[in-house]
Amino acid sequence: MLKIDTQLNLKVMEMRHSIPNQLTIFRILLTPVFVFFFLKGGTSNIRIASIIYLIASITDWYDGYIARRLHMITRLGQFMDPLADKILVSAALAVFAHENYLEWWAVILIITRDFLITGLRLFALYIGKPIITSVIAKWKTFLQMFFIFALLIYLNIPGVPEIRLDRVSNPYLIWTTLSMYLIVVLTIVSGVHYLIVNRSHAMELFKRTFYLLTKPFQSKGD
Repeated sequence: MLKIDTQLNLKVMEMRHSIPNQLTIFRILLTPVFVFFFLKGGTSNIRIASIIYLIASITDWYDGYIARRLHMITRLGQFMDPLADKILVSAALAVFAHENYLEWWAVILIITRDFLITGLRLFALYIGKPIITSVIAKWKTFLQMFFIFALLIYLNIPGVPEIRLDRVSNPYLIWTTLSMYLIVVLTIVSGVHYLIVNRSHAMELFKRTFYLLTKPFQSKGD
């Protein structure tokens, strides 16, 4: 009886510890669904896409809350959670650019920086020296999320003027442009800050990557 109870308790603990990770994976799976409905266009599809994005964002907050509150932080979660966030935010910005709401150059710059820094943070986690998120980076992430939510809300308001970049006479276009420039500035500043503060990690990652990329050619030379 004791053995059965012990096994049951272990299974319950495993299930509890997997909840945050399951929510993270669920957020990743919701991302292509959001993209699908948003790109289909139309009032109903945009509304569905907005709801999906809201649900995905809630899972981002909730999985972190569960992990911290119930001491369920795992290495898998530390690896997957920031990656899932970047996938969701990058997808949203990319579809906005595709629909001509944002400039592609700004979106590409933001996505490139986010994945490079995420790679650096994951590498630091791998070698057992995790990087603490900077205040600038937190503000950048907050503004990204706020901007995406604000734009989705705007797109769900009936009768509002379009804010596509080709509608240069639209007065509402200025807030998206200014917001995007602010996010770009914070993206560059926070990225440079990460590289300076964590230059030893960055150099080690560069050396290992360079070695892996050049190893096949070195073998042929030998």
